[in-house]
Amino acid sequence: MTRRPAALPVRLRTASPTDLDALVALEERAFSGDRLSRAQYRRHLASPGAAVLVADTPDEGLLGSALVFFRRGSTLARLYSIATAQAARGRGIGTGLLAAAEHAARKRGSRALRLEVRVDNAAAIGLYERAGYRRIGRYTGYYEDGADAWRYEKGLAAP
Repeated sequence: MTRRPAALPVRLRTASPTDLDALVALEERAFSGDRLSRAQYRRHLASPGAAVLVADTPDEGLLGSALVFFRRGSTLARLYSIATAQAARGRGIGTGLLAAAEHAARKRGSRALRLEVRVDNAAAIGLYERAGYRRIGRYTGYYEDGADAWRYEKGLAAP
């Protein structure tokens, strides 16, 4: 029996402009609508008001991404997007990216992280609730296809 070598550990890091092609490709595969464009990613990669985080391995490439927004003068950060490659699901990539997003928000002095999630995305809702997020509202017709969204928030302790 031939044994497959173990996958290299997943690395969580801040994205760089060299990740642009992989970020756009992941966005296309992960979402059927409400996608970020190449121009939007390029802008966010350069923006001091955003943190683009990625999970990758040298042998598998980009496995996931998260985008966090920070507003000047606000202590609330917003997790705008989190995506995991289909082949990497169930490996803790989303959990790691969420923790990295929280860490980035704490470092920026944010007291809470907010997010929206489709009401029919049970996997993401489970991830957020296991991580301590609480539901604080609902948006009707929030997504491009008319789907509703739940709004969640988690308080962040000081680093």
